[in-house]
Amino acid sequence: MPRLIVLLVVWAAMATAPPAVACGAKTDCTIGERSYRIALPEGEGPYGALVYMHGYRGTAAAVMENSGLRQMARDLGVALIAPKSGGEDWLLRHAPRKGFTDDSRELAFFDAMLDDALARHPIDPERLVATGFSAGGMMTWTLACYRADRFAAFVPVAGTFWAPIPKTCNAAPVRLIHIHGTMDRVVPIEGRPIADTHQGDARAAMARFAAAGDYAGAAPLSSAPDDLACTAREGRDVSRLVFCTHDGGHVLRPDWLSWAWNTLAEPS
Repeated sequence: MPRLIVLLVVWAAMATAPPAVACGAKTDCTIGERSYRIALPEGEGPYGALVYMHGYRGTAAAVMENSGLRQMARDLGVALIAPKSGGEDWLLRHAPRKGFTDDSRELAFFDAMLDDALARHPIDPERLVATGFSAGGMMTWTLACYRADRFAAFVPVAGTFWAPIPKTCNAAPVRLIHIHGTMDRVVPIEGRPIADTHQGDARAAMARFAAAGDYAGAAPLSSAPDDLACTAREGRDVSRLVFCTHDGGHVLRPDWLSWAWNTLAEPS
């Protein structure tokens, strides 16, 4: 085939091809040396969004390949945003072998990531919920402590702060549901030693938030899924702290996140 004809064929194919997506569920959205991925629901925005933090050695790509999480987000009609940790784990205060004494590295990344996601995609900034599993639950608690103004609610699962728990947070009273297995041996509710540090106690974290936010005493929550036993504390305005346990180990079920979204981000 003559060179001119080949060039014309290539040009025509490029002209009729759909535009490349800058980033999405299969392509990284880059923020300096860090990144996130995002899956948008059908229909027109602005959409609410679940910002899901993966566990230790997880990836944003693996989150997007999790069919249960993706279907849960589609059913809710919300975007699923998956940030990638800095290395194998989140760069958090007192994390094992890191030597960090504050959370400034991750907080700076999350500020930039949220700004980028809101600029690139039709996301409703008033309907952002932070959630995560295991180490991602630790990241979720950190955001609840220092970035309560950027999220409508928080749903940490099977993870809390590295010890010691912060004495003070920037958070006003928040809407938060913590979920943990009573048989969890990876991250027990009371925590366990890891290398040169110790996992925090989830009940102590709840108590610290309850005292700081002036929440009322705990009472059973009858609307919880059948496999969760939950108690709730009500605070000022629409703030709420909910502590839920299940009889299992180190696990997360997408339907828990769906229930938490409907309980916190879409109150009746």
